[in-house]
Parts: sequence; C-alpha cells; structure tokens
Amino acid sequence: MHLEVDNLTKAFPRRGGSLLALQNINLHVETGEFVCVVGASGSGKSTFLRLIAGLEMPTKGEILVDGVSVKGPAPDRGMVFQNYTLYPWMSVAENVGFGLKLQGVSRRQREQQVAYYLEIVGLSEFARSLPRELSGGMKQRVAIARALACQPKILLMDEPFGALDVQTKEVMQQFLLQIWDQTGTSILMITHDVEEAVFLSQRIYMLTARPGTVQEEIILDLPKERSDYLRRSAKFLDYKYYIMGKLRSDENVPLAV
Repeated sequence: MHLEVDNLTKAFPRRGGSLLALQNINLHVETGEFVCVVGASGSGKSTFLRLIAGLEMPTKGEILVDGVSVKGPAPDRGMVFQNYTLYPWMSVAENVGFGLKLQGVSRRQREQQVAYYLEIVGLSEFARSLPRELSGGMKQRVAIARALACQPKILLMDEPFGALDVQTKEVMQQFLLQIWDQTGTSILMITHDVEEAVFLSQRIYMLTARPGTVQEEIILDLPKERSDYLRRSAKFLDYKYYIMGKLRSDENVPLAV
C-alpha cells in the first residue's frame, strides 16, 4: 500500500472570495505504517482526512492510493470518526457487517468476517447488543471493527478518542496499537493531542495554522513496543515538548498534552 498526497490544496467558497483551508500538502504513508497528523483546531486536519476518504474533493493537487487517484469513497480506505457513527437500531454485529452488506458479500461470508473482527476487538459476547448498551470505548471498538471488516488498505482515523475520558483514552490507545500489530493495516490518524501522536505513531506530520500546510515531518526513534513507562522517558518527553513548542510558536494557542 502506498498513499501519496501531492500538492494538495483545498479552498471553500464564501461570500466575497474563498477560505483557503489547506495549501500544498505533501505527505505519504507506506504499507504497515502508523502515521499521525497533528495541529491545533482550525489547521484543517479533519478536512484533510475527509479529502483522503473521498468525502471532499481537492481544489488542486492529487491523492493516490497505489497509484490510483481518489475520486470518492471506496473500500480501500476505512474511516473511523470521533463520534462513533453507529446505527442505533442495529446490533453490534449488524453495524460491523454493514459495509460488507453494501459490497454484496454473501451472508455466510459476512457472518464469518464479522465474528473474526469482533473477536479481534474483544466484543464477541456483545454481538447482539445495541450501541446504547455499550460504553464509549466499546462503541469506538465497534466502529474500528466495522472499518477493518471491509479489509481496507489504510485506516483513516479522525480524532477517534477525543470524546473519551483520559483513562479510557489510554486504554484505547494500547488497544489500537494491539490491533495495528495484529492486522498490519496502515493507519493515518489525525489528532490535536501531541502526547497521543508521539505514543502511537512512527512518523508525525505537523500542520501549520490556516491555511494548513506541512510545517515539519518527524520520524520517531522510539521502540515499537509502547508502554506507559515510555511516556515518562526522556526521549519521549523531548519529542512531545519539541512538537508542542513548534506548534505553539506557529499557532499561539494551547494544545492538548
């Protein structure tokens, strides 16, 4: 899998002109990588991810997955949003299998894939439950299972843990790393939480304030095995405060730590 973002620019029309949200973004993600994009609110992070998902079209530039230009949503890109986006009238299993059903996957194969991914996310016993019966962390596990069930080439995540409390958020971060290790799926995740980005990813792209553009790419020299002890290590803290300093000098606004 190779995701290439080439000179991506996005402007939104408005009265008297246009609002330039993103300008000349260049970025890539390779097979099996975990990459994060960080920036404060208003830097265009969510717009950027929606463009890669095919939910918005660029004003200029191009997005390619394995050399094929993105023209709209497709199964090669799975999407996980912050607010779960589960169908409240569907069971957990039905939510996970919804994308497969849209793709015309047979009922038997669909049931097998749903069972497999529910086991991966540790929710097999909740297959018949409704979303309202689940905690926030469990709902997000369902959303991740639904995205993975379609076997995308890359998983796109839009601040997936932003609505969770601190303790649940840290549990979900460890869970996501476990899923990433088990499936080998490429992940591109946006977040305003610098510590989260350093803890999870192998590379980080920092976006400037509007219009968002890549300020710097950082390759993290940290062990693949990430534990809570790592958060207190000197190297981890150096990365964290370096990135926060760069972003704050550009944004002049507070960032989550």
